[in-house]
Amino acid sequence: MGHLIDIRAKDGFVSEAYVAQPNIKARAAVVILQEIFGVNKHITAVADGFAMAGFFAIAPATFSRVHTDVNLGYTPEDIAKGRAFKNLAEALPAPGVLADVQAAIDHAAQASNGKVGVVGYCWGGLLAWRAATQLQGLSAAVSYYGGGMTAPAERDQQPSCPVLAHFGEQDALIPMDTVAAFKSAQPQVQVEVYAADHGFNCDHRGSYNAEAADLALERTLGFFIQHLGA
Repeated sequence: MGHLIDIRAKDGFVSEAYVAQPNIKARAAVVILQEIFGVNKHITAVADGFAMAGFFAIAPATFSRVHTDVNLGYTPEDIAKGRAFKNLAEALPAPGVLADVQAAIDHAAQASNGKVGVVGYCWGGLLAWRAATQLQGLSAAVSYYGGGMTAPAERDQQPSCPVLAHFGEQDALIPMDTVAAFKSAQPQVQVEVYAADHGFNCDHRGSYNAEAADLALERTLGFFIQHLGA
């Protein structure tokens, strides 16, 4: 359904993004932010799903500043590679990869002529939270198990748009006491917790939980419809 395009950040850096367009006039736009595994089959499938729901969907390759063409699976070796790329990306001088997320937001707004939301998974969930607190042009943000966003330095930031955050109560990477602290610090954020592990939305992973994924997607689509005027 989709295809690759180039997007240019304000600093001139050019990166790739996967774009999927609906068959009808787009109701709004959604920026999809990848896990540590790159814009792989799972992320392109997620983008295709949002396009089928009527949204213009764009998934920027947020590792582009440290490594191009990242398309990993979920083996231990892939996880190690993905974590290494993430560490390199996190070490970039500010604004780092957020410059490319902003470029994707700007492209989505122009392409859809409508409001823009962002949704991210794992590392992308953290980036979605950062986008909500630091970037321009967003009307809604959704984070799935955003590793690091419940740490004090992140949780105390103030979002400029409505935010929905999904967490798994069995996720050892994001302890429930930190989720409770995040919820207390951000009472305006809609926090949903599922009887699931980290990565429960990804049907390529052993932690996939269909019931949790379906409910989280239902809530995500409803959230976007409400806040993007779709």
